[in-house]
Amino acid sequence: MPTLLPDEEIHLLRPAGLKIIQARSGYRFSLDPVLLCAFAALDGTERLADLGTGSGVMPLILAGRGHGGAIVGVELQPQLADRARRSVALNGLQDRIAIIEGDLRALPASLAPGTFDGVLCNPPYRKPGTGKVAPGSERGAARHELAGGIGDFVRAAAILLKPGGRFFVIFLAERLNELLAVMSREGLEPKRLRTVHSRTGEGAKMVLVEGRKGGRGGLAVEAPLFVYDGDRYSEEVLRIYGEG
Repeated sequence: MPTLLPDEEIHLLRPAGLKIIQARSGYRFSLDPVLLCAFAALDGTERLADLGTGSGVMPLILAGRGHGGAIVGVELQPQLADRARRSVALNGLQDRIAIIEGDLRALPASLAPGTFDGVLCNPPYRKPGTGKVAPGSERGAARHELAGGIGDFVRAAAILLKPGGRFFVIFLAERLNELLAVMSREGLEPKRLRTVHSRTGEGAKMVLVEGRKGGRGGLAVEAPLFVYDGDRYSEEVLRIYGEG
């Protein structure tokens, strides 16, 4: 059993059947990384990077679902990187998941350019000055672009990916034009897009996008994903959680 800090507790990571260490009052993962892992079309052998891994939720979900390739999580906040490492150790996955503390705006030397088959990211969604931000807090840095915006995440992904490598991201629907523009500028051609809605009849709040490094033009827009059916999760979300 790993050592827990006074403000930490262990939760069941339902989509993967694993455990994860979370802070009671700090950063806690949401549904978004769960949806992104389900959206990512992977064969289970790729070498992957998760930019801004937080508590390591996406590497854990992917490994728990049988992904056999190496996964590297990159996290700027020291306390989150440490928590992610301890969660990896809690599940005995040190041979498949590595957590690196570093700034994606100046990638660590251990991350060689052009060596990854896939990059995933669930980046901060809000620009500084939009909404309330708790300076120095885990949640503030996870939700607001205090240490790098979407352009920095996409640029880092483009550096890390092999030619033909794939980029998977979940982002605010209201900033979709910005996301697609920066992906095209960095050579990650958008190939798949799926909108995420709270309920039928409501506008999209999030988008799931896949891009390919050096890919040709042509974007497939998939059927929308609805999170709720009334006051409960939709059948699709329940299936993603393994409960449908």
